Amino acid sequence: MSPEEKYLFDLWGYVNIESVLGTDDLAELNALIDAQDYPGPVDDDVHSQRFGGFLNWENDAFRKLLNHPRILPFLAEIVGPKFRLDHVYGILMIEGNPGGTLHGGGTPYDPAQYYVFRNDRMYNGLTVVSWALTDMLPGHGGFCCIPGSHKSNYPCPAEFRPVKDNKTCMAPVHQKAGDVVIFTEALTHGTLPWTATHERRSILFKYSPGHASWGQGRYDDELRNLMSDEDQKLMLEPPYVANRKPVV
Repeated sequence: MSPEEKYLFDLWGYVNIESVLGTDDLAELNALIDAQDYPGPVDDDVHSQRFGGFLNWENDAFRKLLNHPRILPFLAEIVGPKFRLDHVYGILMIEGNPGGTLHGGGTPYDPAQYYVFRNDRMYNGLTVVSWALTDMLPGHGGFCCIPGSHKSNYPCPAEFRPVKDNKTCMAPVHQKAGDVVIFTEALTHGTLPWTATHERRSILFKYSPGHASWGQGRYDDELRNLMSDEDQKLMLEPPYVANRKPVV
């Protein structure tokens, strides 16, 4: 993680890493989603925009994202070398799907979602790696946030939480297909309505420090046995501190 990337993450609460996935990677991942033939999302149900299960699919293309060599150094710096996979899901949005209000943020203090800087390094709680499988460009909608809010000392005022016509402090975050945005859940963030004619396809891997868990779920041996690399298996360990091995 370069000094410039560290500075931007500390400043904004997120960083965009360009061109992590190539054309062939994107084609393979999108074809696997196409094969599932998911129903179209329902406008009044944000959860209908989500899907999961892709880590258990026979093809290991999604499992390879877990320990992608471009991403691991960022996680080691942002979360620490003993991080774990907390939970994952995908997002599908079609033209006309509504967004969601801004949420998250570390105020008041949340022991699972935090940003702290001590002794010349950052410490983060739940942290998101968001893979863009389709373009999310100006005017399309999708991910948005209040940059810098991960360091705010006051809760986000209610009038700043709607994403529609919010020009006070909210900003869209754009990604080209293949880009990866990493952000701390201490950042106040949300989703803009999707207005593009193509689908929004994003895959979210959420990581926690090795001692913490935001989600309730635990990973079973069936999934662990599908992992081909030792660092992938270490990410599936439950939260604990004593004798925990570093992933990176």
